[in-house]
Amino acid sequence: QVQLVESGGGLVQAGGSLRLSCAASGVFFSSGYAMGWFRQAPGKEREFVACIRGSGISYADFVKGRFTISRENAKNTVYLQMNNLKPEDTAVYYCAARLGPTRIGPDEYNYWGQGTQVTVSS
Repeated sequence: QVQLVESGGGLVQAGGSLRLSCAASGVFFSSGYAMGWFRQAPGKEREFVACIRGSGISYADFVKGRFTISRENAKNTVYLQMNNLKPEDTAVYYCAARLGPTRIGPDEYNYWGQGTQVTVSS
């Protein structure tokens, strides 16, 4: 059974940083799972932020240069380091997993965490 648990969200001022964590159980990075981060702001659709599988990494254009996705295999954990946060980054951030290549469409991910709120004040 796959379970994903996000943590690390909170309230931060514009220009600040947060690091989100996603602890995965039932998912083995070495067996080809792609891990993704998505976000959803009030009244908006869920959107792709970043994904990782093996050495392959992709980012949404609006986070390039500010966010970094990484993983720690020994802890079965994926991270999202977010720097230079902006008020428009305010959203619930979700971790997701799928068996197979990375994808940017949320519908292509089978497993989801409960989300963690990130609020950036101006």
